Amino acid sequence: MSDRLEEVKDTLRLVPLFADLDDKALEHLAGVAQEKNYKKEEHILHQEQTGDNFFIIEKGSVKVTRLAEDGREAVLAFLQEGDFFGELAILDGETRSANIITMNECKIQTINRREFLDLIEHHPKVATALLMELAQRLRKTDMHLEYLTLSDAEGKIASILISLAEESGKYQMGDVTLNSMPMQQDIANMAGTTRETVSRMMKKLEEKDWLARDGQKVVIRRYSKFKEIYQIKF
Repeated sequence: MSDRLEEVKDTLRLVPLFADLDDKALEHLAGVAQEKNYKKEEHILHQEQTGDNFFIIEKGSVKVTRLAEDGREAVLAFLQEGDFFGELAILDGETRSANIITMNECKIQTINRREFLDLIEHHPKVATALLMELAQRLRKTDMHLEYLTLSDAEGKIASILISLAEESGKYQMGDVTLNSMPMQQDIANMAGTTRETVSRMMKKLEEKDWLARDGQKVVIRRYSKFKEIYQIKF
């Protein structure tokens, strides 16, 4: 096997969806996967677009958005290395449900619909893992809607920080570090507020000594306590 195929195989191995695949199945997926490279702020998928590829992030990060009828952008989620997207159109054959936009330079592996459906058919554990991931994403969406409904501005921003910390934060000595925070406008679009409000609330949390900021790097201090205070209990 070539070095490049081995590299793709290692990438696929890190995707929880493929955790139970044997070496032979991973080698086959690596062989049929197609690599695509994208620049920062480039659209990978467009809402309502047709398509038949499943996408895995090998390098970089993306945001998932939808556009309202008035043109406003709502950010639904941020996805990192090892995450996947495009599964809904693969499963139901309908158009894409959201936009996928790169936040930096990205390297993406794609698998076509026929290969992905064949994988699910012959490896039931992949189907089970996919259902679990879809359920988790639906639960996160429900929680996000709850935050927007019940929280004040400070609570909304804090809840998004918690979500980011749970997905990609680095834990150390009771603090959580987010090494590459999304832009404040993206956070505003996720919280349903303005960039100025995000800036004001971040400064407020910093003044309360919950946050320390250095460019795009943010440290959430005493994370367990922060989460206890700001996370809505369901």
